[in-house]
Amino acid sequence: MAKPSATKLSGFSGKLTTWQLTAGSAAFGLVIAAGAVAAAGPWDSSGQRTAERDRAASQEAWGGADHAGRTPGSAPEAAPSAPSVLAGLGAPAGVAPAPTDSALAEVLDPLLRDPALGPERSAVVLDAASGKQIYGKGGNDGLTPASTIKIATAVAALSAVGPDHRIATKTVIEPDSSDVVLVGGGDPTLTARKDGRYTDTAASLRTLAEDTARSLKSRGIDEIKLSYDTSLYSGPAQHPIGPNENITPVSALMADEGRLDDSSSGPAPRAGDPAGEAAKKFAGFLADEGIKTKPSKSAPASSKASDRAESLAKVESPPLSALVERMLTHSDNDIAEALARQTAVAAKEPVSFDGAGKAVRAALDKQDLPLSGAKFADGSGLDRADRISAELLAALLDHAADPGRPELRSVVTGLPVAGFTGTLVDRYPKDSPGTGVVRAKTGTLTGVNSLAGTVVDADGRLLLFAFMTTGTTDPQSAQKALDHMASTVANCGCR
Repeated sequence: MAKPSATKLSGFSGKLTTWQLTAGSAAFGLVIAAGAVAAAGPWDSSGQRTAERDRAASQEAWGGADHAGRTPGSAPEAAPSAPSVLAGLGAPAGVAPAPTDSALAEVLDPLLRDPALGPERSAVVLDAASGKQIYGKGGNDGLTPASTIKIATAVAALSAVGPDHRIATKTVIEPDSSDVVLVGGGDPTLTARKDGRYTDTAASLRTLAEDTARSLKSRGIDEIKLSYDTSLYSGPAQHPIGPNENITPVSALMADEGRLDDSSSGPAPRAGDPAGEAAKKFAGFLADEGIKTKPSKSAPASSKASDRAESLAKVESPPLSALVERMLTHSDNDIAEALARQTAVAAKEPVSFDGAGKAVRAALDKQDLPLSGAKFADGSGLDRADRISAELLAALLDHAADPGRPELRSVVTGLPVAGFTGTLVDRYPKDSPGTGVVRAKTGTLTGVNSLAGTVVDADGRLLLFAFMTTGTTDPQSAQKALDHMASTVANCGCR
């Protein structure tokens, strides 16, 4: 195979090599491990395989690993098997040369000095195949990560709870009574909508009402006293930032993330009492099924189901791996806090902000990750008290990219694809060398900008990077500078 060119800083060609086009939107494991070349089927959960797919289809921003929005009942588009794609490359995965430390420093050092990155900045680049650090500046410094902390939340939840775990929302009835309790299990994606994005995969409050009504009628009950149980969670429900359109008060029971419009991601008006609102909707759905609630003019009250309560019905969320993908692709704060609390449940810690932080740290500590100076004040990154180093972010990605840890796979498949999906859909122009080959989690707060993910360089080598800045004054310039750094790595063989 002819060796692809490795243009450095002076000449962004804007053209991707065959290696990059194929490997960039392929799953990380097939790039790193030669043995994975023999695997067939989609490389990530959407079946997306190459960056040269029709751009018009890709620009929906619903594609990539986050494949919701399909027609209900339909499957992701079939893709050719991995061997037929890689055979044309003329070399097995994992043999592309790695960049050298000095050559990578030559192109990244000037970019890291960009004034747009503020007074505090750090950067780490790892070689995914070997795990070796090939670039590092201030990598041990604990900085405010903003939403890149969601990578840590995801790794902790997947490790502690498992990728196949589903979060249940259920109804129970107290013995010898008609007292029915709607019990929240911590699924923020539970939906009350008939249709729209994610409704084909999310647990349905309507379905729960239908199944509950059927169970009640089988017992000869058509009138109940309805209450709801959010006792799984403890501590303050309100995030420390206060009422905010980026997050609903954290509750074990909510529908559609407490959104008061028809959105499924991004800022939106939020319910102040998401559990109460969900219970009201549930009562309405029960009425549609012929089940009356008493007193008829009162909203359901909060209660706690007893240990003797009998099950009526339940619905379950998509698997945790799918929730991780949705969280990372759209930087979903509500899902992030829910995943941190699922980690706390597994660790038998208080299911609160504090307990979740302890549980996340403990789950990561078991994996021998560099946690010095790390602080997990929340799961979403909205809290400025969070601290993470670029070294830790890169190490988390290294774990997720390890073929020996398949349970973490959705951490990488859920990362937004530059110019194509999620929070990176509008950040990379069509002719950028990073478009389609950078997959990264963004992080943005006032004065804080970060970017961490994977990139395939001009020689087809998969690299892991974490770039962090604090004290920025122009967020757009800071984002462009970070994107430029990732694109430089994509455009560089650096040997």
